[in-house]
Amino acid sequence: MSTELDRLAARVRACRICVERPVGKPLPHEPRPVLVPSASARILIASQAPGTKVHASGKPFTDASGNRLRSWLGITAEEFYDPRKFAILPMGFCFPGQDPKGGDLPPRRECAPAWRSALMALMPQIDLILTIGIYAQSWHMGTMRRASLSETVAAWRAIWDAQGTPKVLPLPHPSWRNTSWLKKNPWFETELLPFLKSEIRHRIG
Repeated sequence: MSTELDRLAARVRACRICVERPVGKPLPHEPRPVLVPSASARILIASQAPGTKVHASGKPFTDASGNRLRSWLGITAEEFYDPRKFAILPMGFCFPGQDPKGGDLPPRRECAPAWRSALMALMPQIDLILTIGIYAQSWHMGTMRRASLSETVAAWRAIWDAQGTPKVLPLPHPSWRNTSWLKKNPWFETELLPFLKSEIRHRIG
């Protein structure tokens, strides 16, 4: 039987507002919204937007960034793609296209205002949100977000301790472009990741 969340997800997957009623320039290709809502998962991965490989596959994090993220979480691909364990909602559901330098554009501005609050309202069981990048952090963390991504991630302990439920953990994007950031901030791997893996395992068993 279709649930209210299923029906809403179907509407999101059929969404074309970035082409038909865009904010700014329209999406430069056919929309292909990618999301994994869940009525049972306790963990939400609030990511940025699909890249080219995810746009082609229709499945989130089917790229090198996904491999790194799963390593950070200490989980298998089977666990990651189990909607009973993880919900995945990017801030922009479609691949936004690329800038002249070949980097991905920011998430489309239409997606979050149109759909995010309604989706979150139908997933009240979420008790841990992993905010990947500044767009997810801005939406889900509000005034807890610091001036920069580095400052926000560095303040993860204070952010964690200051919250009720759901808890929020800020993360950088697992892109290869952030490899230099990881090298400059070794505490991320030695302090934050062990804590993150423990919280993940606690919730998925």
